[in-house]
Amino acid sequence: MDNLLGIPPTRLADEPELTVARELAAGRTPTNLAAEYPASSLPWAVLAEQALDGGRTIEAYAYARTGYHRGLDALRRSGWRGQGPVPWSHEPNRGFLRALHALGVAAGEIDETAEHERCVTFLADCDPQAARELG
Repeated sequence: MDNLLGIPPTRLADEPELTVARELAAGRTPTNLAAEYPASSLPWAVLAEQALDGGRTIEAYAYARTGYHRGLDALRRSGWRGQGPVPWSHEPNRGFLRALHALGVAAGEIDETAEHERCVTFLADCDPQAARELG
């Protein structure tokens, strides 16, 4: 992925993200996986998405914020310094990107306009493909 700043893309470690993705695909609940793998963004993102789908915006906001912060922690451990691409094509990054998207949606639904706009911009800055995929 090319970027104007020349900063190399950040790719999160495969684990626990790929294990969580496999477990979700096998039918495990995101609640159980969040308890078992609390540092993974993916189960928090799925919980946020489910809450949004169920009209539980405040719950979604809380889940998304947790997944977002867990993802920021993981990105920093992977060398990210607050800027540069976080590619959607790297599957372990998707939990963070989904949590960021859900946070933006939930923020918009509770009229947190500045946070909504920040999340939309941040997602597009991380990877325009992620913004397209997630809507």
